[in-house]
Amino acid sequence: MEDRLIELAELFKVFGDSTRIKLLYTLLDGEKNVGELATLLSMNQSAISHQLRILKTSDLVKVRRDGKSMYYSLSDDHVESIIKLGMDHICEED
Repeated sequence: MEDRLIELAELFKVFGDSTRIKLLYTLLDGEKNVGELATLLSMNQSAISHQLRILKTSDLVKVRRDGKSMYYSLSDDHVESIIKLGMDHICEED
């Protein structure tokens, strides 16, 4: 059980970065390539690629190759649920 709790803490650390949250939130609408993400988030492609590597390593995004382009999407429904539950929590009225 201790190991699982440590893994959970590490997962939440990945969610602790606002750029990664923006990327995940943007991917709720469907897969996008690095260029599209960079444009939507007004960031350079290098910064986007760096954060996508972290998200991919944490199994939060998956990648699909189409020719020379790489398309990123959320790895599964759990990621979407975590994002939506987090938004529900912070948007709750007191």
